[in-house]
Parts: sequence; structure tokens; C-alpha cells
Amino acid sequence: MRLPFGRLIALLLLAGLLGGCIYRMNIQQGNYLEGKTVDKVEVGMTRTQVRYLLGTPMVPAPFNKDRWDYLYYFKSGHRLRKPEQRHLVVLFKEDKVARLERDNVPNSAPEAPDQGPSISKFPKI
Repeated sequence: MRLPFGRLIALLLLAGLLGGCIYRMNIQQGNYLEGKTVDKVEVGMTRTQVRYLLGTPMVPAPFNKDRWDYLYYFKSGHRLRKPEQRHLVVLFKEDKVARLERDNVPNSAPEAPDQGPSISKFPKI
């Protein structure tokens, strides 16, 4: 059984259009770097205090124990949006923060995936 040429073309066009309707999930990796949290890190803080505020560093430097790298990457499921990237370097001297290097860490929180409805929407038991 052969399809007429017009129907074959219509079927191929329909398949092509439906192929573009693919769900793409958000991808979030690394440490969630919020500007207001990074602002709380001060020169002179201990490693424990920094770890409490920012979490465990994403990339521990194998040859430099005095450098902690925090990375954040967020790619929205929309094709046309550029991924968000943040990089924070915390440098220590004698186990205290000596310097911070911020790269693209804004003052507002980066966009995060939708976490669903707030807990106030659920009925109380």
C-alpha cells in the first residue's frame, strides 16, 4: 500500500513539528551561590565558618589546600536561554580567609528550578 505523495509530505511535516515538542528539564549543578550569602564571607573567617555559609567547595584544589572553588551552573529547559554560571574562589592564609574572587556572582539569587507549591497551600492535619 502506497501513500499519495501529498499525504506523505503532510505526514513528514507533522512528524517534524511534533519532534520539536520535546520537554527539556532544567539542569542545576554545583553550589547555589546567592549574592547575600557570599557577602557574609569576610576576611579572617575560618574554614569551618565558610563551609557553614557556602557548603563544601565543588572543586577542591589537589595541589593548593589554601584555595576553595565554588561553582554554580544553571541551564533552563528553554533552548534559547543562555546558561547561568557563577564562580567564587576563596583563598586562605593560615586557615583564615585572605581574599575572595567573585566571577559573575550577582547581588540577587540566581534563578532556580520551580520547587512546587509552598507549604502553606497544603491543608493542615
